Amino acid sequence: MRAAFLVLCLLPVSGPALALRPYDSTDADVAKQGEFELELGFVGRWREGSKRIAVAPAVIGNFGLEGNRELVIQGQREVALDREPGEPRSAIVDNGVFIKQVRRRGALQAASGPSVATEYGLLLPSVNGAKGTGLSVAGILSQRSEQISVHLNAAFAWTREHEPDLFLGAIFEGPYSWAVRPVAEVFGEQASGSARTTSGLVGAIWRVREDLSFDVGIRRAHDANETVRELRLGLTWTIS
Repeated sequence: MRAAFLVLCLLPVSGPALALRPYDSTDADVAKQGEFELELGFVGRWREGSKRIAVAPAVIGNFGLEGNRELVIQGQREVALDREPGEPRSAIVDNGVFIKQVRRRGALQAASGPSVATEYGLLLPSVNGAKGTGLSVAGILSQRSEQISVHLNAAFAWTREHEPDLFLGAIFEGPYSWAVRPVAEVFGEQASGSARTTSGLVGAIWRVREDLSFDVGIRRAHDANETVRELRLGLTWTIS
């Protein structure tokens, strides 16, 4: 556990926190006390206009705490495949540290009714990117039936550029009992003075066993006159 924590702090680690593979949003659940959950995006590639970016890796570490809470540490390394003169080849972006807490135990905790959680924390400076520090506060509501799981997210952030930012997202998943379940996500995000971003993702999650899952997602987003296309591949590994 201690070694894993140090690795995450040393790994190359925009908006509100959230994030659950392969999504930008998350669910209203936390790692069990004493568990460490590693979400690793070992491949990510996206295109914005004519510019191509590779993500290697994207890392989220979840540490289960007492009181239905978890500590979340996240970040990712981006490599510019089409650099402009003077542009750094790589950057460490989306760094953050957060506390996520289940406020109401529900379907995701083997109880009745919806699960409700909050997540709040710091948006940390990037390396070769935004240097400021921001804040993020989010509310998450999840409901699960035999046929579908739905996770709704609303987050407000004070960005690293010190602008207010609003994020609204929704995740839809196929039957949780399936070893391979189809998934989809839509979200909208807008910071003050910036164009609105709308995004859609489709993909699948393959649960190999209870402590190991692989995921794939294809994402398309629009930001003003720019179109972003992204492929995401990764895994989630739980260590007791």
